[in-house]
Amino acid sequence: MKKALILQGGWDGHEPQLTSKRFAGLLEESGFSTQISDTLDVLKDLEMLMGLDLIVACWTMGSIPRECSQNVAKAVGAGVGLAGCHGGMCDSFREDTEWQFITGGQWVSHPGGDGIEYTVNICHGSSPIVEGLEDFPVKSEHYYLHIDPAIEVLATTRFPSVSYYHISNKPVDMPVAWTKYWGNGRVFYTSLGHHDDVFDKSPSAQELMRRGMLWAAAGKQYAIDHNLTTERFENKAKMY
Repeated sequence: MKKALILQGGWDGHEPQLTSKRFAGLLEESGFSTQISDTLDVLKDLEMLMGLDLIVACWTMGSIPRECSQNVAKAVGAGVGLAGCHGGMCDSFREDTEWQFITGGQWVSHPGGDGIEYTVNICHGSSPIVEGLEDFPVKSEHYYLHIDPAIEVLATTRFPSVSYYHISNKPVDMPVAWTKYWGNGRVFYTSLGHHDDVFDKSPSAQELMRRGMLWAAAGKQYAIDHNLTTERFENKAKMY
C-alpha cells in the first residue's frame, strides 16, 4: 500500500485542516494509507520520509528548520513525490530558498484579494494530468507567482484582471498548475485552493489536484523500476 504524509498548519485562513482532510480522502479512495501531521517535527525523521510515496503540503507561511527542508530535499530527490495547492505549498517558509527551489514557485501577490472571477486555461497536450479537462471558471484569489523557468505548465490564467500597479506591464499568462522534477522525485502544484470550498464550486480544480497527487506519487516506483539512483545528485548536494 502506498503511503502519504500530509502536513497541515500555518495560517488558518487557508483552512489547512479542511484541505488536508479532503486530500486524505481522495488518496485513500485510490488505495493510499495517509498520515496527517500538524507539526513539522515529523520531517526530522529522514528514514520515515524515505519510506513514503508522497508528501502533501498544506502549510502556509511559517518557518521550517533547515534540517527539515534538507530532509524533504533528500527524500523527494530519492523519488518521494511532493504535491500541494495555493499557499499551502508555494507560500510556505518564505525565507527558505531551498523549499522554493524544490516546489518551483513562490506567491508574491493576489491583486484584488478574494472573490476575483477568472478562467483557468488548460494547456492541452502538456501532460496526462490534464487529459480530458477543459477550461473552467473560478471565483477566488488570483495568484501571481514568481516561477522556476524549468516548470512544465499545465494550466494558466491571464493577468491583469483587476487594476493594480502591475497593469503598467504587458498582459501575461500566469501558470496555475505545473509539474517539475527534483532529482528522481516528481513535484506537482496548483495555485487553486484559497478556501476548501473552491474544490466543490469548481470540480475540475479538485480533479486537477487528485491527478497531480497521483502523478507525483508514482515517481518513486518509476525510479525503482528504472534503477535510477541518487548518486548523480549527491555530490552537488554536498556543496551546500
